[in-house]
Amino acid sequence: MAEQTAPPVIRDGTPTKPDAAVVRDALGVGVAVGLSGFAFGVTSAGSGLSILQTCVLSLLVFTGASQFALVGALAAGGNPFTAAAGAFFLGTRNAFYGLRLSQLLAVPKAVRPFAAHWVIDETTAVSLAQPTRRAARIGFTVTGLTLYVLWNATTLLGALGAEAIGDTAAWGLDAAGPAVFLALLAPMLKSATERATAGIAVLLGLGLLPVLPAGVPVLAAALAAPLVLWFQGRRMGPAGREKDSR
Repeated sequence: MAEQTAPPVIRDGTPTKPDAAVVRDALGVGVAVGLSGFAFGVTSAGSGLSILQTCVLSLLVFTGASQFALVGALAAGGNPFTAAAGAFFLGTRNAFYGLRLSQLLAVPKAVRPFAAHWVIDETTAVSLAQPTRRAARIGFTVTGLTLYVLWNATTLLGALGAEAIGDTAAWGLDAAGPAVFLALLAPMLKSATERATAGIAVLLGLGLLPVLPAGVPVLAAALAAPLVLWFQGRRMGPAGREKDSR
């Protein structure tokens, strides 16, 4: 009797997805975001970092939002330690992504340290969108590999071409990274709580820019989450139900 093969794990009744379709979607995200590494290279070099420092940031840090936050704070004259702290706390979100992806991907222990380096917004978004573990692994691998290679290659090109381009602010390249990050984040804000948290974070970050040193407003924006949770707790009764406002 022929050995029966266990059916693929399908979440929420979603049908299986062809490998070619997963690769296509992953390549689309990897290429589109990877090319914005050029903007980071230009911005980083324009903020005073050397070509070597710029490339090492992309190779070892490899999380665009944190990288842009760091060089943006340095370009604005912020303290290096404050700038690094802001970038660090912004990057801690990847640790929470890792908690979810570790269960979904279930990669071997020997591979986990390498896979962890690719746990970023884009690989998480592509992986979680897949219906099966196999598709999630393919999406994670293709997105991570494509993005890592392109991001680092275009970072080098951007750093080398920074002098020829001139003022990055005039070209709007300094806004390219944050714009990509917001475009990926916006569709994930589905609940009222998530939208409220994001809105308050924006207000805190922008409102405190004129009064706090560079790099500090992004840290203050993190207060949006506990504020929203505290407000929700005030509205809920002891049993977890919304209090009667009458």
